[in-house]
Amino acid sequence: MSSTQNPGRRTGMLYLLVSIPGAFALMYVPSKVIVHGNPAATINNIAASESLFRLGIAAQLISQALFILLALALYDLLKGVNQRHAALMVTLIVVSIPIAFLNELNAIATLVLVHGADFLSIFEKPQRDALAILFLNLHGHGFDVAAIFWGLWLFPLGLLVFRSGFFPRILGVLLILNGFTYLVNSYTSLVLPQYEDVVSRWIMPFQFGELLFMFWLLIMGASPKPSLARVA
Repeated sequence: MSSTQNPGRRTGMLYLLVSIPGAFALMYVPSKVIVHGNPAATINNIAASESLFRLGIAAQLISQALFILLALALYDLLKGVNQRHAALMVTLIVVSIPIAFLNELNAIATLVLVHGADFLSIFEKPQRDALAILFLNLHGHGFDVAAIFWGLWLFPLGLLVFRSGFFPRILGVLLILNGFTYLVNSYTSLVLPQYEDVVSRWIMPFQFGELLFMFWLLIMGASPKPSLARVA
């Protein structure tokens, strides 16, 4: 069945469009510019890779804009299973988006400080660099806050998938487990940062539910049956 006839595959393609710029911004760019434990090297990398850093900001904004469309597509796909749960899923997604958008202001501030605009000439370079690292750290913690909602929306999604009848139930279970990993990672980073690396390694095996769901949509698709529809 083609993607035009299968709403699940259309949703999977949109999921992929959200994921590619998101992964670029959240994984690739930081891996190229951030040197953990070495602020000076990080500042030098940002200055030397300004275009890459700007692309990361743009990619994150694009990903979040597309996230809105994905939320609507998933709602259309799953509202027949339980409309209230589908609405809750969309609400949690929508809450996360302005947090992620506004968080990019911290990345922009980092770039301005590293670039050294004329109006910053009253600050010495070490002071500008310290402020740049401060905003870069705030950018990272902003993702911790947004990730709370990136985890929460997976709970109603997982429940909808589990109850749908047109997805394997195991996908619903894996999505719910994936939601827990977001929450655990976020709260560990915010409350117990000294254990962040250890906790992240332990829960890594449970972080792939969302990815598996996306690939299921892309390959197998999903076509809800009208008889499954119920409001509550």
